[in-house]
Amino acid sequence: QVQLLESGGGVVQAGGSLTLSCAASRRTFNRDAVGWFRQAPGKEREFVATIHRTGSTYYADSVKGRFTISRDNAKKTGNLQMNNLKPEDTAVYYCAARDAILTAPYYTSVDDYSTWGQGTQVIVSS
Repeated sequence: QVQLLESGGGVVQAGGSLTLSCAASRRTFNRDAVGWFRQAPGKEREFVATIHRTGSTYYADSVKGRFTISRDNAKKTGNLQMNNLKPEDTAVYYCAARDAILTAPYYTSVDDYSTWGQGTQVIVSS
């Protein structure tokens, strides 16, 4: 069964904004950490942002100050607001989730996550 489904990708000019959404059907969503990763052609999947079950957030340096991760446990959704987009942000963006230990640090590795969405394409034109 599909547990994570991303939406909101598209084509945008440099300097523009997009909001990605991740709809979860996991029963444990309110105890999950949610992460966003991206993968550009020919490159490895890389960490973008994560939000802990506590609501605390952590970002990759490349997106800090431009992207904002959030979650709505009642709606079982995670969002990634992306502002001031750059051509180097072009990639397939993936949502991921895992059960989070309350006292654990931020989960920033691909290997930390057990459940992934199918990805949504973001293209930023110069």
